[in-house]
Amino acid sequence: MAEKEKTPDVWYIQNLTWLQAKEILPGAAAILPVGAIEAHGPHLPIGTDILISRAVAARSAELLREHGVSSVVLPSLTYTAALSAREFPGTITIPAEALMPLLVGIAESLAAAKTRVLAIVNSHFEPAHRAILRDAVAKIGSILPVAYPDYARKVHAVKLTDEFRSGACHAGQFETSLMLAIRQDLVRWDVAKTLADNPQSLTAALKEGKDTFEKAGGREAYFGFPAKATAAEGAKSLETMAKILADAVEETA
Repeated sequence: MAEKEKTPDVWYIQNLTWLQAKEILPGAAAILPVGAIEAHGPHLPIGTDILISRAVAARSAELLREHGVSSVVLPSLTYTAALSAREFPGTITIPAEALMPLLVGIAESLAAAKTRVLAIVNSHFEPAHRAILRDAVAKIGSILPVAYPDYARKVHAVKLTDEFRSGACHAGQFETSLMLAIRQDLVRWDVAKTLADNPQSLTAALKEGKDTFEKAGGREAYFGFPAKATAAEGAKSLETMAKILADAVEETA
């Protein structure tokens, strides 16, 4: 007797045929990873935000499956406003407003396929980007239910690390730890362990109108304490972020 084929732990929509999508999407949660292509210090890859969001999305899908909720992970939304890092080579920034038609179009397609809920996992916290996400979520809500737990909001931030809450967390201990847990091979640890602490709060600096990393005190495109990062901390943060998203999906759907 032939062994029954194992069902994947995580469905990635780009790997499905349309016939599989027709079967899986109705009633499922669609998880959209969102981030930016921007400088993350001299030790982390430019795609750090995307890699974190994708990992959180995949782990959230596993948690939802454990709770009997079907889900699929969508291809990442990669480009957005990254003005603060625009002076660093490799950073790609576009007008934040360009996200609105993209997000609405994604939502309309998913609604047509009778998807249960759109879940957005975001790891890029530039103010213009967060603002357009909030506006898009409000508009998408009239198309289909949407779950968007903004990790920067206090209700979620209190569950994350001290550095994250301080605002000095771009390519610092928080993100470097996550990357050590997710893609250690892409972390320049030989560089990270030599970096001096930079306790300047990027969040506070942006609120003061210091609109670039350099003006905010991040001349090497990092804030926080990258040399103190550990894979264990990153694994814990990943699990926390995934649970927050999975809980938001179950509360929304």
